[in-house]
Amino acid sequence: MYQLNSVNQIYERRGNRVIALDNSNLTIQDNDFIAVVGPSGSGKTTLLSILGGMLTPTSGQVILDGESIYDLSVQKRTELRANKIGFVFQSFNLVSWLTAQENVQVPLMLSGKSDAEQKERAAELLERVGLADRMDHLPAELSQGQQQRVALARTLANDPRVILADEPTGNLDSGTREQVMIYLSEFHLDGRTIVMVTHDQQTAAFANRTVKLVNGVTSEGKESIAA
Repeated sequence: MYQLNSVNQIYERRGNRVIALDNSNLTIQDNDFIAVVGPSGSGKTTLLSILGGMLTPTSGQVILDGESIYDLSVQKRTELRANKIGFVFQSFNLVSWLTAQENVQVPLMLSGKSDAEQKERAAELLERVGLADRMDHLPAELSQGQQQRVALARTLANDPRVILADEPTGNLDSGTREQVMIYLSEFHLDGRTIVMVTHDQQTAAFANRTVKLVNGVTSEGKESIAA
């Protein structure tokens, strides 16, 4: 379970003070599926970065499974990200000179798995997202939707309990967007917690509930029904 307690994030830019998160409180239960919605510049990506252990808040506490993650050492926080948290990005973040299978192998390699284990796990995950016949393709040889599915497979490589998704359908057409969201919904049914930032209401409708973020302030939106 995640718990944000009075979290503030303040940036100083050219002498101006920008409040990205303003005394935010949020509880995210295990196996929750939350869509974070709000206008551009409202603090959504900042919130996701803080949840992911990548951005120390100006003040406040972020707790995951009973641990205050920003009271951990840098090494312990890195281990927590590697073992518990998976990330999905709008821009896919695939390595251009690696095949689909090799891209999925990257987190497995970093966690010390053998080459045989890496290849077997990557192939299994690519098959799950419908890309068993594209394992040897480079990102440039794949459509945007296929690239995002490779990214989804890579996210699952170390079997994270939490998936943080930043505009995962932002670069996709409507048909491909729905396909990607169906896969994310399946990952949620596996028992994973998903926190997703999105501008798109149809994408947000896949979540169990919405959290609105406006001017750095969080508030609960209306519940939505998974499609």
